[in-house]
Amino acid sequence: MKTSQDPRHLRRQTLIQELFKIDFIEQKISSDAKKIMENSKLLDEKINKAAPDFPINKINKIDLAILRLAAYELLIDSKAPQNVVIDEAVELAKEYGGDKSPSFVNGVLGHITNT
Repeated sequence: MKTSQDPRHLRRQTLIQELFKIDFIEQKISSDAKKIMENSKLLDEKINKAAPDFPINKINKIDLAILRLAAYELLIDSKAPQNVVIDEAVELAKEYGGDKSPSFVNGVLGHITNT
């Protein structure tokens, strides 16, 4: 992340917010969020495999939104380098998640990229 006003960071913030809201309210979502949700089964399988002690339904919703976005960027979209995607996800986890979110997100994404 270069700055908090970096357009890519702001786009990811918006996507995280949309993905988070999906679990709580029915809403119209952007095409990017729709693409991520269309691949949620595959993404959730990868996340589940990387964090077997944390079933998808037990993962903090904001952490899950961050992981889905990052896993989508790592496995499907692949436009940004892996280290950039992981660094950005960790920054988002620091911004939106709990105290343990950054290390959890980093560990799960590290496992995903190494398999």
